[in-house]
Amino acid sequence: MPLPALTRLLVLSALWGASFLFMRITAPELGAFSTAFFRVLFGTIGLIAILAALRVPWNFRGKAGAALLIGVVNSRIPFAMFSLAAQVLPAGYSAMFNATTPLMGLLIGAVLFAEPLTCERVIGVGFGLVGVGVLVQMGPVPLSTSLLLGALACLIAASGYGLAGFLVKRFITDRGGLDSRLLALGSQIGASLALAPWMLAETATRESHGAWTQLNIWAAMLVLGLACTSLAYLLYFRLLQDLGPVKPLTVTMLVPLFGVFWGALFLDETITFAHALGGLLIAIALWLILFKKNSTLDVSKRGR
Repeated sequence: MPLPALTRLLVLSALWGASFLFMRITAPELGAFSTAFFRVLFGTIGLIAILAALRVPWNFRGKAGAALLIGVVNSRIPFAMFSLAAQVLPAGYSAMFNATTPLMGLLIGAVLFAEPLTCERVIGVGFGLVGVGVLVQMGPVPLSTSLLLGALACLIAASGYGLAGFLVKRFITDRGGLDSRLLALGSQIGASLALAPWMLAETATRESHGAWTQLNIWAAMLVLGLACTSLAYLLYFRLLQDLGPVKPLTVTMLVPLFGVFWGALFLDETITFAHALGGLLIAIALWLILFKKNSTLDVSKRGR
């Protein structure tokens, strides 16, 4: 992997790892859909400011609709699901479940996009699922319906990320490409529009208990939107266009490390043997899927 891409990958991992910390702070107070909405809204504002400073022309080359759709899949669904999970799960848990994104991308690719499913990849999926099971069963959070629903929300979020990579290939890259900065902006606008009705409905029915006036909540929301979304998606879509739909998902190998670290450092979350064992099994799964030579997708030969 080229050094510039590796640098982007590391910065992106740290930012997305921190996003679980900030969602854990805001979602229980504002609600899941409000957290997701303001995250993409602030992300949109930040991207508009960045594009204005860089004087990037808003020429979507006929792909504005595709960018909006990708935003629904790649931001609206994952952000809402992870915000729901943040109401019941520690930040480190959600970050580790996020590491299943390549597994979900692999399964989605095999079912919907005719990507090859080799023996090594099947074994990798098995390791990944066992890793998730270890974290759910042996982790510091007692096994309950809330834990299972939170885990399911995280897996749905990971599926959204996995699917989005293939949508970028089919509707953007294979059709002549699009400036990654405009793709990031379009996706956040699409997610904002899709989340707005859900946010309004949640706000009308939820008692906020004064959370809307707490400065620390909005400080966390601003960092979540501007750093963990605006900047992060500029990096992510650049990686997607440079490396294809699967290789950038290696970011999910590093996100759990940062997510668990930030949660332990700022929220006093417990790091247990289950984190280490579950993380190891997921890491083995990702190695089998992404790094083992005869298991890696040759995206250069697939027009990606």
